[in-house]
Amino acid sequence: MNETVLKIILIYLVVVNLVGFVMMGVDKNRARKQAWRISEKALFLVSLIGGSLGTWAGMYAFRHKTKHWYFVVCMPLIFFAHIALAVYLMWKFGVFRFK
Repeated sequence: MNETVLKIILIYLVVVNLVGFVMMGVDKNRARKQAWRISEKALFLVSLIGGSLGTWAGMYAFRHKTKHWYFVVCMPLIFFAHIALAVYLMWKFGVFRFK
């Protein structure tokens, strides 16, 4: 796989995970103020498109959504699914070189 493509993917993952982390913090702040909230669908969407580590970390950093079983169970599952997919794709495209 082209080095430029790998850099773009890495930058994308860093950005989407930062967005997920910040969204959890913003939603927690809005919950405290009883203001307009970020939907759970949006939080899961960011997680599904690659921000699973950021949203999962944000859950515990801000102690937000940790009482909802579907967040506690699904966020780590999405993260580990992303890891499995990344390992498979790296193997498929020859990023791992075994001699």
